[in-house]
Amino acid sequence: VQLVESGGGLVQFGGSLRLSCAASGFTFSSYDMSWYRQAPGKERELVADITNTGRSTGYVDSVKGRFTISRDNAKNTVYLRMNSLKPEDTAVYYCRVAFNGRAYWGQGTQVTVSS
Repeated sequence: VQLVESGGGLVQFGGSLRLSCAASGFTFSSYDMSWYRQAPGKERELVADITNTGRSTGYVDSVKGRFTISRDNAKNTVYLRMNSLKPEDTAVYYCRVAFNGRAYWGQGTQVTVSS
């Protein structure tokens, strides 16, 4: 299983980014996917998740209305579109999949929002 995130960077307050997570080594279309983030000194938190078909999504309250999770099962990729970014969104963002009792994580991509 391999998950490779990309798309992070430095952005100003109110800006936008789109993160991508390219997956391989498993049947991508069979599993729900999630995005997590971890800010310095804080625990890793679930940001958004999406069912295997993409029909259902969920978000932490702090990003509702600003972030959109989506997936392309033909490309084995899950995305996180982030709009109206705030300094408190600064974190390392990870994608995650879990199956057979185990969770798999990517290496993460840094998002920094300047005020």
